[in-house]
Amino acid sequence: MPTVRIALAGNPNAGKSTIFNALTGARQHTGNWPGKTVAKQTGRLPLNGYDLELVDLPGTYSLSAFSAEEIITRDYILDECPDVVVAIVDASNLERNLYLVLQLLEMGAPVILALNMIDVAESRAISIDADRLSAALGGVPVVRLIGSRQVGLDDLKQAIARYIHQSERVRPRWVLPLPESVAAEKSRLQSLIEREPVLAARYDAGWLALKLLEQDDDLLDRVASFPIITAAMAEAVERISAATGEEPDTLIADLRYQVIGQIAAQAVTRGCAEPTTRSDRVDSVLTHPVWGVPVFLFLMWIVFQITANASAPLVDWIDGVINGPVVNWTQIAFNAAGLGESWLASMVIDGAIAGVGGVLVFIPVLMALFLVISVLEDSGYMARAAFVMDRFMQRLGLHGKSFLPLLVGFGCTVPAVYATRTLEHSEDRKITAFLTTFMSCGARLPIYVLFGTAFFGASSGTLVFAMYLSGIGVAVLTSLLLTRVIYRNKPVPPFVMELPPYRLPNRHTVWLQIWTQTRDFLRRAATLILAASLVIWLLLALPVGRGGRFGEVPPHDSLFGSVSAALAPALAPAGFGSWQATGALITGFTAKEVVITTMNQLYVGSGAESAPDSDLGSDLRAIAIGLGKALVLTVQEIANVVPRTINLLPGVALPELALVPAGAADEAGAPQLQSALRAAFTPLAAVAFNVFVLLYVPCVAAVSAMRHEYGTRWMLTQAAYTLAVAWLAAVLVYQGGRLLGF
Repeated sequence: MPTVRIALAGNPNAGKSTIFNALTGARQHTGNWPGKTVAKQTGRLPLNGYDLELVDLPGTYSLSAFSAEEIITRDYILDECPDVVVAIVDASNLERNLYLVLQLLEMGAPVILALNMIDVAESRAISIDADRLSAALGGVPVVRLIGSRQVGLDDLKQAIARYIHQSERVRPRWVLPLPESVAAEKSRLQSLIEREPVLAARYDAGWLALKLLEQDDDLLDRVASFPIITAAMAEAVERISAATGEEPDTLIADLRYQVIGQIAAQAVTRGCAEPTTRSDRVDSVLTHPVWGVPVFLFLMWIVFQITANASAPLVDWIDGVINGPVVNWTQIAFNAAGLGESWLASMVIDGAIAGVGGVLVFIPVLMALFLVISVLEDSGYMARAAFVMDRFMQRLGLHGKSFLPLLVGFGCTVPAVYATRTLEHSEDRKITAFLTTFMSCGARLPIYVLFGTAFFGASSGTLVFAMYLSGIGVAVLTSLLLTRVIYRNKPVPPFVMELPPYRLPNRHTVWLQIWTQTRDFLRRAATLILAASLVIWLLLALPVGRGGRFGEVPPHDSLFGSVSAALAPALAPAGFGSWQATGALITGFTAKEVVITTMNQLYVGSGAESAPDSDLGSDLRAIAIGLGKALVLTVQEIANVVPRTINLLPGVALPELALVPAGAADEAGAPQLQSALRAAFTPLAAVAFNVFVLLYVPCVAAVSAMRHEYGTRWMLTQAAYTLAVAWLAAVLVYQGGRLLGF
């Protein structure tokens, strides 16, 4: 089956990824572009005997060299020569989107124009004549789409198939009309480029000549070794400026917008008065200077209530399955093989199952978080959140774009550090990267939920919310320190961002987001966390000095226990100076999920006894019944989120839904690790421990990303600062709480 390469290009928020997901489904691969930290999405689609390789190019407004995304998109089209470029545009903002389309046509790319969000355009009384638009662009095929509802996808596939099946493809060579003075300079420069075999082989000479006249920095660097061309280009720029009174880049951009205006006049019809849209009415509240921030905080509160409480019954169910039937079946298998008391059985049960299983139980927590974040993002609210927080960021001396890497940090610190590349000034990049580690990544969330459920029950969401707010608070204070002291003369440029229209989240897009991120978590569990679990088990099995034999040494006398015990006194003022808690924090440097892995091995796994006889049928029935109860309780918890939130208001008391009797959730007993933690920590010490987890040195991958981007000195400074702040904050929480009588 022959392979055909299809590239999807378009502006941010034009629905490009939604269409990509709808076309490829689960046949996707996520990675990075070579040499870049920008995500690369590829997928496959069988069509009429062809294997289509679809590439979702980064969203960009133009093909100029202002960002990594623009260079990636441009170089892919230049170097890979895709068979078709599907230019996806927002039909409700056609004029803005056409700028990128014109640049694609100038390159000679084989373009199919996809008018997405036709429904939004019609709701705004905007009508687009596809035939006239196609003619104005030189015969480019035009397809109408509603990507969120998968309307028009078959038409798009047919357009791609027709393009592929043409024996001689018609690639419209759209040429930007230029004034005589500019056209003459372009012609002279083009003839010089055509004489250079290296340049002529890679670039269309006419296109390159125009881009050099626009003073494209990236292309100027690439032709720097051709002095004749660079000298001719400099002279041409001077002559154009003298003849027109404008710089060529400004002049050429203005010409494109003039052409776009002419095209819109031919193909676009608008109603007499553009109506106030639903998005406008909603934005009057959600982006309000006063109400915008409280609404944002309220929504985040709802997010963490759903994440912590709604997932708790499923967390308990998975914990019961792993530490019950799974451990029992494994022990029975080793007993049958005569290895029930062997070190191999201990490694599998106390190492692999206890370690990895202790993390896997929190899959419902992470899936719940991915769900609500994906819904907010796909609905268009996350862009509003960035807009609302821009005012706040400006007061901190940061660029509004800094909010986006910080927001990414709530998922994972590593891409958040790399996302700082979108900021223009080095000071903004370094400060923002410094602050990303205080945003609670998804790996810390299971720790908060574990302690919250163990010590605060249904109020665990409050602990989670408090941890996230505390991280933001420390980031604020740190930002003020950096911008008012170290970088006190740093200017703050204005923030410009497009607000997409609100739309119903696409269930396919949301599910793919959940599945992709959950799959990445499972891969970590199968590799990094498994390796860390086995290393911890090995260190627990190694005796110190002469006492004990391998695999039979008490945990506190092992190599792991001895090192942890030596460091534990430093954490005693924070209320958790045990060697177990210290050891868990040490291993958390590998990955924050490993904190739970270590605790499960120290508090639960090491005390495992030989499994009793187990009946497979009875176990499977118990698992199924437990799952049913967990699902019912999950529905109950989701329904009770809003009443519990409203009940925080003084004088308000709403009833909560009770699908099962009170206490029914505890019939099988609390999970083993939670019971062990209640015996090892006081509630105040548990809060202090979570504060330390929130603030101390991020995982090794994040530290490596910091070093890669900003050097060893900045990385060590950040690591030392976070460790000091974490210790100080945990001590203040614990000692201050004791003074207040908690």
